[in-house]
Amino acid sequence: MESVFLLCSQMSVSEKKKAMQRKGTITTFGARVFVGSCLASMLFTLVCCHVFGNRRVVAFVCVCVSICSPFRQFDQLLTLCDSLVEADATVYMNFMKSHRCYDAIPTSCKLVIFDTKLQVTTAFFALVANGLRAAPLWDSKLQRFVGMLTITDFINILHCYYKSPLVQMCELESHKIETWRDVYIQCSNHSLISISPEASLFDAIYFLLKYKIHRLPVIDPESGNVLHILTHKRILKFLHIFGKKVPKPAFIRRQIRELGIGTFRNIATVQQTASLYEALSIFVDRRVSALPVVDERGKVVALYSRFDVINLAAQKSYNNLDMTMREVVRRRSCFVEGVIKCYPEESLETIIDRIVKAEVHRLVLVDRADVVRGIISLSDLLQAMVLTPAGIDALLP
Repeated sequence: MESVFLLCSQMSVSEKKKAMQRKGTITTFGARVFVGSCLASMLFTLVCCHVFGNRRVVAFVCVCVSICSPFRQFDQLLTLCDSLVEADATVYMNFMKSHRCYDAIPTSCKLVIFDTKLQVTTAFFALVANGLRAAPLWDSKLQRFVGMLTITDFINILHCYYKSPLVQMCELESHKIETWRDVYIQCSNHSLISISPEASLFDAIYFLLKYKIHRLPVIDPESGNVLHILTHKRILKFLHIFGKKVPKPAFIRRQIRELGIGTFRNIATVQQTASLYEALSIFVDRRVSALPVVDERGKVVALYSRFDVINLAAQKSYNNLDMTMREVVRRRSCFVEGVIKCYPEESLETIIDRIVKAEVHRLVLVDRADVVRGIISLSDLLQAMVLTPAGIDALLP
């Protein structure tokens, strides 16, 4: 300011008037910038309060805004906002990267292992009796685990040979698992996909989704023993229980239709008047894990999953795959998953709570008339919450 007055003292009267006018213009402009930046700072802070709902985050934002105000470029505020939102979206990704597969193994669990010389029917009876969907296969000759026996194997065999003129269904009962693997399932890739207990849960999710498997054996690399079978459901439950210690990301409060999580086009369903064999064909062709059973109006009346198919072995009713889905659903006597619904306007947080508490593998998205509009699976949730923030889309074909 002293330099300004010194300069003015050496000016003429007209020059002094012009200089004072310019000074007033600059002062007015500076005041406008200051007021504008303050209003922008207040607006930015209010937005952060709404998005993050965390006092510590808001305090940090306020400090950053005060540093940026009033004369720094406003795009610095936008850059700061983008970085905060990005950090907020990676909460679950970082959580999974910081926890090992060993952390998700329960203190007590049931694990069944089959020798490849075991009869197929005995193996599937054992799965039903223990409420399991798969089991590791041990080859006594090779002295190592060679694969998994899953319900998908059972479905593929039924679908392939039910209408075959060369093989009778009753003949399959006497076959051993190794026969199935060597003869009937030779066209499939049955190399064992496993993971170390020291690997991260992030890697486990990636393996499950990339290889489109539902069971991931955790094998000790030193002893070669199977410690546990990791599943989508187990990992999401682990996140639901222990993830409460981390701040919830903003996107978890958004509506499911805004996020676009799930399958909303070309949804695989089966009419209740269709045959069981038609349902098996959809399982094989579409590679889905469950089918909403719908009536003629498209209203969901039941859910038929791959796990339900295994009961055909227990009931020895796999010789009659021509029965209608209405009859199949009616004859189910054991515990079934049931239809757990959700609606497009519900939040992602509500969806996660419901699917974890119900201990199901998917929710059927319906409208208010109970017409099927989509399917939200565990794979969809883990992809959106963990892999998408990492820039990975493991669900691509």
